[in-house]
Amino acid sequence: MAMYDLIIRNGNIVTADSIVQGDIAISDGKIKEISVGKTLEATANKEIKADGKHILPGIIDTHVHFNEPGRTEWEGIETGSRSLAAGGVTTYFDMPLNSTPPTINKENLELKRAASEEKAVVNYRFWGGLVPENIKDIKELHENGVIGFKAFMSPSGITDFNHVDDITIFKGMSEIASIGSLLAVHAESTVICDQLAEEKQSQNKRSAKDFVESRPIISEIEAVRRIISYAEATGCRIHIVHASSRKVVKEISEAKLRGVDITVETCPHYLSLTIKDLEEKGGVAKCCPPLRDKNEIEDLWLAVAKGEIDVIASDHSPAPPSMKEVVNGDYFKAWGGISGAQSTLNVMLTEGYFNRSLPLEKIVELLATNPAKRFGLYPHKGSILVDSDADLTLIDLNESFVLEEKDLFYRHKQSPYVGRTFKGMVTTTIVNGNLVFDNGYITTPEKIR
Repeated sequence: MAMYDLIIRNGNIVTADSIVQGDIAISDGKIKEISVGKTLEATANKEIKADGKHILPGIIDTHVHFNEPGRTEWEGIETGSRSLAAGGVTTYFDMPLNSTPPTINKENLELKRAASEEKAVVNYRFWGGLVPENIKDIKELHENGVIGFKAFMSPSGITDFNHVDDITIFKGMSEIASIGSLLAVHAESTVICDQLAEEKQSQNKRSAKDFVESRPIISEIEAVRRIISYAEATGCRIHIVHASSRKVVKEISEAKLRGVDITVETCPHYLSLTIKDLEEKGGVAKCCPPLRDKNEIEDLWLAVAKGEIDVIASDHSPAPPSMKEVVNGDYFKAWGGISGAQSTLNVMLTEGYFNRSLPLEKIVELLATNPAKRFGLYPHKGSILVDSDADLTLIDLNESFVLEEKDLFYRHKQSPYVGRTFKGMVTTTIVNGNLVFDNGYITTPEKIR
């Protein structure tokens, strides 16, 4: 009789294509056998009974900002990766900015890698930055394993990570295309946002509504149209991050029909939070692009259902509470970034599966399979297949809970989702065959809550 490290018994195995009941056997960090419809005749050092639960490929969060090295008072790799594990995430892509120094050359990448090797409890990959001063470093970053490159078309808010002008981004895209990599883009128009913000503030209009109106959807559309034209000219593959409206997604869908190699992500907060939440919750719900109204949420869900969205990622961008405070009603000064890495799957289950009948298979496609395919990790990740990495997320759809501050693993226990009732619960997270989260506790290297 075969002997394995771990067997998961009698779970509902969910992939992008199907849901089947079966057993999964794991050894040496890999899935070794899958038995569908019948009991696997084997033994293991450890068994997990998954009766009534669903087993998903481990979630891949393609967009997080862990502020290490240099800004660990914001969020470190240790606390950030633990929060991901608690949310069912088994792999994350760390953005090049908000750490000091930013990941814009090989030396800085090695600093990030060393910190991650020591502290991360889940798998990780790194984005390299595209900034005006580092086009010469792009090839070396690619050769040293970055998953792709990230550029801002408008100011990032971080002084050591400059946004790119049109000439820089065009030259950068030409270089990225030549090495076969990909560029992720924060697409908002500097001209539109800066001019509208200056106008608002000069009139002492600084409310939540004023801030949102200073970063309108047309700003995203203008920037997306521009970057698409550069992609068509350079042949560079592009990925538009955190689209806040289906109007933005429409531009991308039309480009796909023309043959542009482009994908788009949105975030859980654009699928669940509105301007009203920003007004009521304050700075903890501020982000860029900003939250939109309820009609935009419903339109985005329609885009999800119709397959117009490729990836859903958290854009976890934390900061200390003092930086998130809205002082004297001035929403322009508070830091823009949502702490949400722990709640992505919860939002998708509650708002998608339960409230809008989005199939679990579609959720797996958006959170695991599509990211793995787009970024060259499939089939080792984003799948449940023999020889795939044993990265798995177990959920119980019969459980509900109210998210409380004490449940958060972030360095700063703040999130716009605190107080929200979620349906469906992550019970277990397995990374490379190792149990890292189980029933509320981080289980590696020691039991932590």
